[in-house]
Amino acid sequence: MHRNRGSFGRICTETMSCRWGTELWDQFDNLEKHTHWGIEFVERYTKFVKERSEIEISYAKQIRNLSKKYQPKKNSREEDEYKYTSCRAFLMTLNELNDYAGQHEVIAENLTTHIICELTRYIQELKAERKSHFHDGRRAQQHIENSWKQLESSKRRFERDCKEADRAQQYFDKIDADINVTKADVEKRCSLKARQQAQLKHQVAEDSKNEYLTYLQKFNKEQNEHYYNLIPHIFQKIQEMEEKRIEKVGESMKTYAEVNRKVLPIVSKCLDGMTNAAASIEPTMDTKQVVESFKSGFEPPGDVEVEDYSLSMRRTVSESSYLNSRGEGKPSRSNSRGKLWPFKRNKGSGPEDCSHLPPEQRRKKLQAKINDINKELQKEVDQRDALTKMKDVYVKNPHMGDPNSVDPRLEEIGQDIDKLELESRKYEAWLLEVETRLAEKSDPHRRQSGLYESNATTPVNNNCAPVNRESPDGSYTEDHSTEHHLKSRSTDFDDDFDDEDPLPTIGTCKSLYPFEGQNEGTISMAEGELLYVIEEDKGDGWTRVRRNEDEEGYVPTSYIKVFFDTNAKDS
Repeated sequence: MHRNRGSFGRICTETMSCRWGTELWDQFDNLEKHTHWGIEFVERYTKFVKERSEIEISYAKQIRNLSKKYQPKKNSREEDEYKYTSCRAFLMTLNELNDYAGQHEVIAENLTTHIICELTRYIQELKAERKSHFHDGRRAQQHIENSWKQLESSKRRFERDCKEADRAQQYFDKIDADINVTKADVEKRCSLKARQQAQLKHQVAEDSKNEYLTYLQKFNKEQNEHYYNLIPHIFQKIQEMEEKRIEKVGESMKTYAEVNRKVLPIVSKCLDGMTNAAASIEPTMDTKQVVESFKSGFEPPGDVEVEDYSLSMRRTVSESSYLNSRGEGKPSRSNSRGKLWPFKRNKGSGPEDCSHLPPEQRRKKLQAKINDINKELQKEVDQRDALTKMKDVYVKNPHMGDPNSVDPRLEEIGQDIDKLELESRKYEAWLLEVETRLAEKSDPHRRQSGLYESNATTPVNNNCAPVNRESPDGSYTEDHSTEHHLKSRSTDFDDDFDDEDPLPTIGTCKSLYPFEGQNEGTISMAEGELLYVIEEDKGDGWTRVRRNEDEEGYVPTSYIKVFFDTNAKDS
């Protein structure tokens, strides 16, 4: 048997090198351990890919949340900020970042589909295949072991029968020698019986020998079949299974790289989008937008007129005589507070013609309103055209519908169009008025001639400018015909402010030139007059001031010089 194994090893080396069935014919247990380790390795790699997929999903979720967190909220002040190119570029970057997060979700999805699910299914198949192969190997191993046991048993039996035959022969030989000496009849009969017993034992020993030889021949044949055919075939299948496992792992690793590489072009486009967003920023455009957003349309203050104290002249304007010169008494507390209504925060949106706004802001507001009306008007016109075409189809094909059923809706749309056109013309007239005033103020020749005319016709009284001087906003001119209407309108809101506590002063201001507060919520002031500041400019070009306990309102910020004092006391 050992000679056969030695020759078998040489044959393996010469003809079947690197074959598990020949090189590892006696390593059944080690192969079982190795293949079990191989399955555990695939499971470990699958777990790695699964954790990577979870990381991608978590990362994508965090990126999406980050993008959503910094998106502008609807109907908030943040939406106004996106008129600047830098803010729009940031919004584009957030959108690209959201798409970038989507690519990481694609990575997680592909890892799950192409690797995790595939390997999980393959591991189950691999376990079943391995179990089948090693079951066949154990069965073959058990069979050869049983054959070996049969051979060993027949050999021991043959050995035992031979020993018994030898003892029987020796006993016969001893009795036969004694018979020759004594020649007794009884001993002759014993000798005959011993001879028969010895012959029987020899026959049994011969049968045992034949049986042993048969089992030996059978075992050698089965052993040859086991080690040269059966085991190599089983081990070869196990080797192929192992090679397939290794190949599968390699394919999964390649897929792992391809899944990441597949999204790189889209990720690159996202990064290109971020770069393009940064390139779209235009500093000049943003600074110009600041002008468009905050330009009031007021003219800068003119030269300060000379104050001649050498003349003994009575000041013609004071805190009380200024109002009396206009034919008005001291306004009541309720009327003064009532005039503040249009400028209260969250207390209405102001007149329809936006006259409460500075000229430039008023022009933009009116233009935006006209654009909205025109969009709505275009929708109504399109809807009217569509209904008109439908009516024509019904007229030509009565079976499709009644043409008269469209008329009520057409009439309704026609009325809406008329209303929108009328409203558009109204806003266009107001816009034309504002643009005309802005054009007049932007004409240096007209502005200068108007200044000379004013100086030529109006004398200077101390340091007070003429009371009928037009204010720089172009909308606050003397118009006594509407004064009564404004006063009566302001009384409607007296009750809203009677219970309010007066605001504390935050400083003082000095008027640079006179201002006639004709509109609601404004307050008149003379040039050089000192007033208390109770609310600073919020960016709309107006500052809230107080003359005394009963008189307070808004004045243009450009008409005054403010001196803030945190220690100032309430008037």
